[in-house]
Amino acid sequence: MAKKMHDTPMLDQLESGPWPSFVTGLKRLAKDNDMAVDLLGQLEASYRDTKGYWKGGTVGVFGYGGGVIPRFTELKDENGKPIYPDAAEFHTLRVQPPAGMHYDTKTLRWMCDVWEKHGSGLIAFHGQSGDIMFQGIKTENVQPAFDELNEAGFDLGGAGPALRTSMSCVGAARCEMSCFDEARALRAVINNNLDDMHRPALPYKFKFKFSGCGNDCVNAIQRSDMATIGTWRDNIQVNNDMVQAYYKNHGMTDLVNDVVSMCPTRAISVVKKADVKANERTSVADLGDGNALCIDNKNCVRCMHCLNVIPGGLLPGKDKGVTILVGGKGVLKIGATMGTVVIPFMKLESDEDFEKLSDLARNMLDFFAENALEHERTGEMIDRIGLVNFLDGIGLEIDPNMIVHPRMNPYVRMDGWDEEVAKAEERKSAAA
Repeated sequence: MAKKMHDTPMLDQLESGPWPSFVTGLKRLAKDNDMAVDLLGQLEASYRDTKGYWKGGTVGVFGYGGGVIPRFTELKDENGKPIYPDAAEFHTLRVQPPAGMHYDTKTLRWMCDVWEKHGSGLIAFHGQSGDIMFQGIKTENVQPAFDELNEAGFDLGGAGPALRTSMSCVGAARCEMSCFDEARALRAVINNNLDDMHRPALPYKFKFKFSGCGNDCVNAIQRSDMATIGTWRDNIQVNNDMVQAYYKNHGMTDLVNDVVSMCPTRAISVVKKADVKANERTSVADLGDGNALCIDNKNCVRCMHCLNVIPGGLLPGKDKGVTILVGGKGVLKIGATMGTVVIPFMKLESDEDFEKLSDLARNMLDFFAENALEHERTGEMIDRIGLVNFLDGIGLEIDPNMIVHPRMNPYVRMDGWDEEVAKAEERKSAAA
């Protein structure tokens, strides 16, 4: 039986709304957990005083420089003793999840048992970098908890100015949209760079993320310094039966409003089947009533919308690969940025392909380590030194697809520039 609960009038208000509250979960945990009782007490003090009362420090395990986030209370009485002693130390262990975040229930129950034995019992699946967040443990229990997790094959993730834990979507294991082996890509890149994760020595954090298609279910484009996104470069595949099943259930109105009109490049159209002009870059689905759904693949930008609306009816092409983007991050110095394309398309199938991806990742990490300023993300470094210098530093050729902000008017003719320069020189000579 845990000790008596503290009065928490402000936290109680968070349970009064129509939605589930984290406070309810903490109170349930606190019924037989003294650490959770004092955690609620300190949290109430923070809400009351509008101030966070945690400070950092140094906590770790043997052989590692990162992976543990230290939290020590600042709430102490006049004698220097913690007001909430059972939550005076409330550290977090960041643990790498399996690629694709696959678990069986036996493993999940085992994790709960481990954390109830050594820590608070509070676990978050998952942090923004993908970590399993084991929240709330005293300094003396950090090493034993890690040892038990590590014996089962789990390792600490990244924290501080280091390579952070990677994320990959469920991908090829369960999703028909997958365009490459996301789990293998994650392990190939991370296992090759573990030293940068366990022993922080970078100017700031660096994140890799892997999404199997343009749906980007792990927010790689927005949140990772190097995003690997699955794509294809041939035609969208069509399953006539499933397209017709969608059309039969939804009708022409929904097809036009939800599919055709939502295409960002107007690459989709409904035409009379007799008027279809088939060519090697057009995907055609027979709607069964004399009409056909046509996709102009040369203008398709792989946004995934039509594939999502007609699942199974429209699928990624057969010539699959990945697009590599760099520089995504949340708000820091220059605001939130999305990734910039540096490799429009590369195959990712053979051992040689995965080795090439690992080499590119290593080059980016090395360049970032040598050229970024302290507390500067990759996107901010590129903004400061210029994309051309970054590409030169990592050994990539410039490609038109790398442009972030195209000209407002793309129709600039160059075939008469030499003549115009000659005329300008003549005018200068005449004026002189």
